[in-house]
Amino acid sequence: MCPVRFSPMVVSPDKRYLYVGVRPEFRVLAYRIAPDDGALTFAAESALPGSPTHISTDHHGRFVFVGSYNAGNVSVTRLQDGLPVELVDVVEGLDGCHSANITPDNRTLWVPALKQDRICLFTLSDDGHLVAQEPAEVNTVEGAGPRHMVFHPNRQYAYCVNELNSSVDVWQLKNPHGEIECVQTLDMMPADFSDTRWAADIHITPDGRHLYACDRTASLITVFSVSEDGSVLSVEGFQPTEAQPRGFNIDNSGKYLIAAGQKSHHIAVYEITGTQGLLTEKGRYAVGQGPMWVVVNAY
Repeated sequence: MCPVRFSPMVVSPDKRYLYVGVRPEFRVLAYRIAPDDGALTFAAESALPGSPTHISTDHHGRFVFVGSYNAGNVSVTRLQDGLPVELVDVVEGLDGCHSANITPDNRTLWVPALKQDRICLFTLSDDGHLVAQEPAEVNTVEGAGPRHMVFHPNRQYAYCVNELNSSVDVWQLKNPHGEIECVQTLDMMPADFSDTRWAADIHITPDGRHLYACDRTASLITVFSVSEDGSVLSVEGFQPTEAQPRGFNIDNSGKYLIAAGQKSHHIAVYEITGTQGLLTEKGRYAVGQGPMWVVVNAY
């Protein structure tokens, strides 16, 4: 049997399961999470139609969404009692598919196709099928490379980090199932940065006040403040972090940010402080070779 390479991860909405995409045999694995100490026990697996790049769930724990950059598709796997049981749908033609992001109302899946500079929009049916919306997509500027997304708690705005030009787009959901407009694009790099841009991940605090995005070339996390209504981002500062930060996350309290250094083989823990949301390092820990994903599970 070939060695398994673990890649994207997500915790189920009820916090009972960890779902992991693996290669080279493309599968999603489900592990039960022990509530006392967080220990993992393998529970089930299901085949995938491409190499998993990103994994997420709907808010009710009924479906797992997997984006595949190499295969250019997004798939939907049905969950039964928290376990993956069958592949429900696959949408092809998404060149450079880098994530699948369900809206807070659980109705619309936003799927960035990095190589096509577009974000495709699908209605999630009750049985897990994806139906193209009208409009079926929104477009970024040429060469931006939309990658990962988050939504504001007020459900009126979405934020997308663009990998190839290291920018963040603010999308206003005037009608989450129709009229959508990009109302701001903000450079996330310092003014004197002249190297290759290579953005990776983006997250927002639970209260919607602070947003963060990382760049792997510069090994930094950009700190943004978010206006009260969610429509405007402002750069508050830049936090040097672990080498090549491919993934990071924010804990459920919104007090801590954890970043993984793919080239440093460490994670760093930061406290989110003050009205600006600046980061204060509290510690760093060796975690093995090439960490890429951070998930937080708190009861």
